[in-house]
Amino acid sequence: MSSSQAQAGKTIDRWLAGRAASVRVGIASVVTLGMASGLLLMGQAALLAWTLSAVVMDGAGLARVWPALVAMLPIFALRFVLIRLAERTAFTSAASMRQTLRGELLRKLQALGPVWLRGEATGALATHLVQGVEAIEGYYARWLPGRALTVLLPFAILIVIFPVDWTSGLVLLITAPLIPLFMILLGKAAAEASQRQWTLLAQLGARFLDSLQGITTLRLFNAGRREAAVVARLSEAYRSSTMKVLRVAFLSSVVLEFLATLGIAVVAVLVGFHLFYGKIPLLRGLFVLLLVPEFYIPLRTMGSHYHERLDAIAAAERIMEILDLPTPAETGARLPLPAASDYTIRFDDVRHVWPTGQAALDGLHCVAQAGRITALVGPSGAGKSTVLNLLLGFARPTAGTISINGQPLNETDLDDWRSRVAWVPQRPHVFAGTVLDNLRIARPDADRAAVRAAAASAGADAFIQSLPHGYDTQLGERGAGLSGGQIQRLALARAFLKDAPVLLLDEPTACLDADTEATIHDSLRHLARGRTVLLIAHRLATAALADTIVVMEQGRVVQSGAHGQLAAAQGLYRQLIEAQADTEART
Repeated sequence: MSSSQAQAGKTIDRWLAGRAASVRVGIASVVTLGMASGLLLMGQAALLAWTLSAVVMDGAGLARVWPALVAMLPIFALRFVLIRLAERTAFTSAASMRQTLRGELLRKLQALGPVWLRGEATGALATHLVQGVEAIEGYYARWLPGRALTVLLPFAILIVIFPVDWTSGLVLLITAPLIPLFMILLGKAAAEASQRQWTLLAQLGARFLDSLQGITTLRLFNAGRREAAVVARLSEAYRSSTMKVLRVAFLSSVVLEFLATLGIAVVAVLVGFHLFYGKIPLLRGLFVLLLVPEFYIPLRTMGSHYHERLDAIAAAERIMEILDLPTPAETGARLPLPAASDYTIRFDDVRHVWPTGQAALDGLHCVAQAGRITALVGPSGAGKSTVLNLLLGFARPTAGTISINGQPLNETDLDDWRSRVAWVPQRPHVFAGTVLDNLRIARPDADRAAVRAAAASAGADAFIQSLPHGYDTQLGERGAGLSGGQIQRLALARAFLKDAPVLLLDEPTACLDADTEATIHDSLRHLARGRTVLLIAHRLATAALADTIVVMEQGRVVQSGAHGQLAAAQGLYRQLIEAQADTEART
C-alpha cells in the first residue's frame, strides 16, 4: 500500500470515528456491558477453580461444593443476558447510524441536484447508497466497541493474574502485542484488496443498471451478447477480488489463532511446571488456566472486526467525497421571498461555465415579466436549458445576478423559491405507483376531488378514467403503458395541482404529434393565466403562445420581441422558422 493510500485510509478512519458522536452513548453501553460480563467471567473462573481444587485436592463431596455450583448458575444467566443486551445495543446503535447516514446521503444527492447527477453512474451511486452504507454498519456495531474491549478486558485480566502467577502474566504481557502487530501487517494487503473489491462492485452495479435501462437499444443493435460478456467479465473480476479478500482474511485468522494458541500453550506449560514443583497451589494454577483463553478472545475477535473496519473504510471513501461536495445552496444568506401575488424574474449579465470548461451563458440579459409568457428559443447549445438549471438552483452562475422581484436568487432560500414554482419538463418522470400517487407528488395533501379537477384542466381526466382502475391504476416505471402525450398531460396536471405563481416549461410539446400538441397548447393557455411563465421551445408553434420571445445564440440574447414582429424581421428567429418549415415539408 502506498503512503498516499495509507494517509487516505487514516483520513477516512478519522471521518468515520468523528461521526460516532451520535451513537457514543450506545457504544459506551456496549463496552460497559462487555466489561461487566468479563468481570462476571473472572468470578465464574474463581468459583470453578475452587470447586475443582476442593474435589481433586481435598476430596470434597457435593455437600461442600454445592454452594459454589449454585452460585455459578446466576452468573451464567446474567452473562447471557449481558451479552445479548450488548449485541442488541450494538445493533440498535449501528442501525441508527446507518439510517442517519443513508438519509444524509440522500439529502446530499438531492441538494447536488440533477445537473451533478447527470454526470454520475446511477448504478454506482445506488451501490454506495445500499451496500456501502450496510458495510459501514460493522464499524460502529463491532469495531469501535471491540477496540475498546480489546484494551480494557485483557488489561483487567492481567491485573488479576499478576498477583496469582507473575510469570504467566509476563508471558501474556509479551505475547499480547504480537497479535495486533501481525493483524496490522496483514491488514495492509487486506486494505488494498477491500478497496479494489468495492471499486469493482461499484463498476459492476453501474454497468448492470445501464444495461437494464438501455436493453431496448442493445437489442435493436444486436449488442446484447457483447454487453452480457462485459458484465460477465466484471462479475468474474469482482468474484476474484472477493476471493482475494477472503484469502487474506483466512490467512490473518490462522496467524492470530496460532499466536493465541501458542501463548496459551506456553502459559499451560509454565503452570504445569509450577504445579509439578509445588511453587503454586492447584487452585491458583486452575484459575490462571481458566482465564488465559479469555485473555486472548478479545484480541482474536478484533482480527475479524479489523477486516470490518477495512471494508467500512473502502466503502466510505466515495460516500465521504459525496458528503463533502459543496452544493449550490451552501453560499450566501438564506432569506425567504417576500409574499407577493406575482413575480418578475430578471437575468443581469449572467455568465456560466460548466466544470468541463464549456461556456453555456455569456452575459445573458433578459426579463420574464410577471403575469406574462416569456419564451426562450434558439439552436441547440444556445444555453436555454442552462437558464432553467440556474433558475431552479441546480447550478450557480459563474457571474452576474438572477433576481426574483429584485431579490438575488443566491440570497434566497431555494426551498421557499421552489415552493412557488411549477415545472413541466420535456420528459416528465412517472414513478412506479398509482396515477393518484404520481399526481399527488405536486401536493401530497390534495384530496381526490382536487386531483381530478387538476387532471380535467390538463385534459387528462378522460384518459385516466379509461384506464382499468382509473386513478388507482398502477403505472410502471417511467410511465410504461402510457403514450408520450398522456405522460405530458400528467405533468401538466401536476402543475395545475400545485397552482404555483411561477411556471417553468421545458420543451413541453417536443416529440408530440400535431393533434396532441394542439391539445397541450390549449392546456398551457389555461395554465398560464395570471402566472409568470418561462417557456423553452424548439417547436416554434409553441413559442408563438408567448407574449415575448427571447432568441438566444451561444449564450447571448440576439433578438427579442413578439412572434409576429420577429417572424417579419430578418434574423435568427426567421431562420429557425424557415429551417423548421423545410424539415416538416421533407417529413
